[in-house]
Amino acid sequence: MKKGFESIRRGLEEAVAHAQGKGDGVRVHRPRPVDVKALRTRIGLSQTEFAERFGVSVATLRHWERGDRAPHGPALVLLNVIDRNPGAVMDALID
Repeated sequence: MKKGFESIRRGLEEAVAHAQGKGDGVRVHRPRPVDVKALRTRIGLSQTEFAERFGVSVATLRHWERGDRAPHGPALVLLNVIDRNPGAVMDALID
């Protein structure tokens, strides 16, 4: 139990230091923006097919494509992976 607590404590201290701009050696990974419409078009899927295949609503996909909203968090990470290797993602999601 003590080891687990110490690991959590160190992680929290690192997070606080990073938030205060003091985090030496901390790497922040920010996924790059993705042109969702270009990606969808490039892999040859309709909006409905893309939404169903990758687990987003068609409405959300339309907002991304129009620029009303931007994907963020895990959705943006997934879109980056799809952009780099759509076949691998499709293979991984096949039941």
